[in-house]
Amino acid sequence: MIRIFVPKDAQALALGADRVAEAVAAEAARRGLDVAIVRTGSRGLLWLEPMVEVEQGDDRIAYGPVLASDVPGLFAAGWLAGGAHPLHLGRPEDIPYLARQTRLTFARCGIVDPLSPSDYEAHGGWAGLRRAAAMDGSAVVEEVTASGLRGRGGAGFPTGIKWATVLAAEADRKYVVCNADEGDSGTFADRILMEGDPFSLIEGMAIAGLAVGAEKGFVYIRSEYPHAFRAMSEAVAAARTAGFLGPSVMGSGRAFEIETRLGAGAYICGEETSLLESLEGRRGVVRAKPPLPAIRGLFGKPTIVNNVLSLASVPWILAQGARAYAEFGIGRSRGTLAFQLAGNIRFGGLVELAFGPTLRDLIEAFGGGTRSGRPLRAVQVGGPLGAYFPDALLDTPLDYEAFAGKGGMLGHGGVVVFDDTVDLAAQARFAFEFCAEESCGKCTPCRIGSTRGVETVDRIRAGIEPEKNVDLVRDLCEVMTDGSLCAMGGLTPLPVLSALDHFPEDFRRPSTLMAAE
Repeated sequence: MIRIFVPKDAQALALGADRVAEAVAAEAARRGLDVAIVRTGSRGLLWLEPMVEVEQGDDRIAYGPVLASDVPGLFAAGWLAGGAHPLHLGRPEDIPYLARQTRLTFARCGIVDPLSPSDYEAHGGWAGLRRAAAMDGSAVVEEVTASGLRGRGGAGFPTGIKWATVLAAEADRKYVVCNADEGDSGTFADRILMEGDPFSLIEGMAIAGLAVGAEKGFVYIRSEYPHAFRAMSEAVAAARTAGFLGPSVMGSGRAFEIETRLGAGAYICGEETSLLESLEGRRGVVRAKPPLPAIRGLFGKPTIVNNVLSLASVPWILAQGARAYAEFGIGRSRGTLAFQLAGNIRFGGLVELAFGPTLRDLIEAFGGGTRSGRPLRAVQVGGPLGAYFPDALLDTPLDYEAFAGKGGMLGHGGVVVFDDTVDLAAQARFAFEFCAEESCGKCTPCRIGSTRGVETVDRIRAGIEPEKNVDLVRDLCEVMTDGSLCAMGGLTPLPVLSALDHFPEDFRRPSTLMAAE
């Protein structure tokens, strides 16, 4: 029997993957061929989806992007034996886009059956949890600390320090919360991992629970991710049945359980304290800090709050060792980060690299430049609250400190590309407008400052006292940075000020778009 691997990642589904799977089954039956269709996640080469792979001994041969109408021709070309066809891509690992990557966290995505604990184990899964189950909790925390792993969602806070704080806290109950409310523009790594390799996240959360003495974990998944929510829920049930969750994880005598929760549909719930409010059944409103969630988090108990990529990196660290992980990267940015190429880009997709290459390397070597073919003008890294970098800053290394030194942030690794048709004054207005729409409303600098920001940028774009109003925008940004309760208002000035600093010409002419808006 020959196995044919068809992705069921959300993007592949949107591009007809289900119809392709049905066509493959129908054509194989018509020809009397014995094939098995395995539904996998995506390898992240999104411009090639649906990318279908045919098993050839120990290898697979990829074809893509495949439409249902292509299937009869693929069979006629002998694709079950690796036959030549215009859609023939060869071994996925040999495709340059994949071959140049360093896949640690995403090593299994697009390869394993996402809902098979045994397939996950056959590809190296559960080794980290098995080791953690035999270790003292403090030793696990020391291993994570020594790896240099930092949060993969925003400020890059050291994961080990957060875990150590929860471990040291005295409480009758502790929690592990996974922030899977992936709401930044141009980001999709969490979704790809949850749909394609959910057991890696489950394993990482279980390791965290054993490390700090937490017996319960929650995965808070954004409401716009129904496929990821279903995959995670089914994977949790399968892991529980297989003994990797429950009252005695892998026979260790220590309990850990996971519950999946669907988010409330608010961007602000990506902020950790607002997320905790939502998990407790209240409106997502930011909490004042201190106390930190590591001291007083979910239901007032010490809580680890990490995002998907942070937790899914932990199994590799425990399996291979802290030193092996720390060998990747540069400076204080250790390991790898999954960068997500989006916007006006020729080859959009997921690229996992060790920290260190430049932003230009990422965009040109992997992304292939703009999709429109026009000159690149700006790149926003780190979501809607990230800075806009001009061409002069594209040689900045992909490193937390290097980006901060240029007034930007890596954040969750989302990279959105714009060509020379972009109006950066309009983008600055959008940053304020986005903040006004998504603010929880608790603090005045964020709630009112963003609204005044929209009005002031509109005056600039209309040519009304532009110099005076630019000064006013800068004053507003200072107030929002210094006075906002959380990063929603505190980071909104990043895109605004970067647009003003690097693209001042866009603020010196009345916009022809004002009437349309």
